[in-house]
Amino acid sequence: MRLRFAGTCRVCGSELPARAEAIYERATRTVRCVSHEVSTPSAGPAEDVPDVAVPEVVDPGTAGASARREFDRRKAAREERIRAKHPKLGGLILAVSDDPQSTTAWNTGALGEERLGGGLNRLASQTVRLLHDRRMPKSKANIDHLAVTPTGVFVIDAKKYRGRPHLRIDGGLFRPRVERLMIGTRDCTKLVDGVLKQVDVVRGLLEPAVPVHGVLCFVEADWPLLGGNFTTRDVHALWPKKLYPKLQAEGPLTADTIAEIHRTLAKALPAS
Repeated sequence: MRLRFAGTCRVCGSELPARAEAIYERATRTVRCVSHEVSTPSAGPAEDVPDVAVPEVVDPGTAGASARREFDRRKAAREERIRAKHPKLGGLILAVSDDPQSTTAWNTGALGEERLGGGLNRLASQTVRLLHDRRMPKSKANIDHLAVTPTGVFVIDAKKYRGRPHLRIDGGLFRPRVERLMIGTRDCTKLVDGVLKQVDVVRGLLEPAVPVHGVLCFVEADWPLLGGNFTTRDVHALWPKKLYPKLQAEGPLTADTIAEIHRTLAKALPAS
């Protein structure tokens, strides 16, 4: 198989980079170089067999999976209703009518998550570990993407919105300062509130010393040629090409610490 993440050959200990050809051994959840032949071990004293710890393989999940399922479910339910109500004309009605906005919004969301997820997966390594589409405890909401990096954990909410994101600040010297996230002329401040809730959940699962960063990543917004990205209430608003260097920046967390944090989050926040 072609590896989705970097690994280590269990036979020779060689580093295997992401997307390298390797053999995945399902029984032990380990990988080995394709050049190694594996023979059946001969019977011998138990002490001759080295006691080697097998690293746990974490399933990163599939970007946009839950949104895609919900869109397909709603679309199929509408088609079934129309065909049942209009047995003869159902096909024609479906051909000349569109799905309601409440259904297409799920498709839009899935496309945004899938597109960003593909870009994030290309960065995957021992120091950039990813989780996609994770369920939040005691909630119907989910976290689109989590990236565990040397500078901390990034909680990433993908948005496929049209228009130019910008920050509107009201108030000042004599009135309380209020920051509003605008997309064109629409007030989308609630998006920031949503990311902050996700950040709080992730922080509650980790040691206080681990930095957790909130991100709103707009995949198709109308950003200016120069500048454009901004931060509001500690949430970064930007686009994929601005996000990727942040994930690859050097920081205090080691590869072993990153792997441990990744396993902790994967267990606490299962894939949707």
